[in-house]
Amino acid sequence: MNLTTVRIEKPEEVNLILGQAHFIRTVEDVHEAIVTSVPGAKFGVAFCESSGPRLVRHGGTDPALEDLAVQNLQQVGAGHTFLVMLGNLFPIHCLRAIREVPEVCRIFCATANPVEVVVAESEQGRGIMGVIDGGTPLGVEGPEDVARRKQFLRTIGLKLG
Repeated sequence: MNLTTVRIEKPEEVNLILGQAHFIRTVEDVHEAIVTSVPGAKFGVAFCESSGPRLVRHGGTDPALEDLAVQNLQQVGAGHTFLVMLGNLFPIHCLRAIREVPEVCRIFCATANPVEVVVAESEQGRGIMGVIDGGTPLGVEGPEDVARRKQFLRTIGLKLG
């Protein structure tokens, strides 16, 4: 078995959700989960089928984000994985709905950070072992950092008061 990392390529402002699912209808169900959570959402989703024709299935509301999801999953090449590229929303806006999709087994990450996917490859194929999401911590937050965090959450509308 060989271990390698695959960097997810994306613009800085794009958020992503990387997960594992088990059925061909993943693209349609994830699509539906996002558009019912966030009307007007701009996103692309891709899914690596792991049996039968083993195609990268895809959909979305934004062709550029859809292409980006497909290109990245082609590089990862792990069966039964899906990648959502989000344009005008954060993962927190649709993550609960995606988790509730019956065929979704796991979410590896939901982030805007740089991501490297740790991939194992055997004679059978490829699988995701985990992800490297962002950088290593540089310290522990102090009182000023706490205040900035709380203000940020209120500024973007995720907390009230």
